[in-house]
Amino acid sequence: MTAAIIIHVKNEEQLEHCLDIRKEVFVKEQMVPIDLEIDEYDVISPDVHHVLIEQDGTYAATGRLTYYKDNSAKMQRIAVHKAFRSQGIGKILLLALEELARELGLSKSVLDAQCQAEPFYQKLGYETISTEPFDDAGIPHVRMEKPL
Repeated sequence: MTAAIIIHVKNEEQLEHCLDIRKEVFVKEQMVPIDLEIDEYDVISPDVHHVLIEQDGTYAATGRLTYYKDNSAKMQRIAVHKAFRSQGIGKILLLALEELARELGLSKSVLDAQCQAEPFYQKLGYETISTEPFDDAGIPHVRMEKPL
């Protein structure tokens, strides 16, 4: 396995690859309605940053960063294609998003994790701050954060 390539999305073609991964993971696998998955942040804009991970010539994972209150980055739509799970790609993606947040001068990372992914984020230093799980698109989530 070669090293993963971290791509900071700058054009519509790259953005389409991000959306393809998310449609595969969230819409097909997890049955999230497409109109909930795709939103106003799915554009090329100074207000949102999309990251795409390429592994062995294939687009393997994606995530996006939006600006959130209190000088925080909101990490969203973190998805790893099924064929690339349990290979460390999710960690590479999240660390790339955190590095981008630091470069943007942000001091904290906030994310809403699916409950099944909570241990993954805890291993990377995230702390659960919500007292109860909450529903997002029919899937239980918890709010987590980490100082950058």
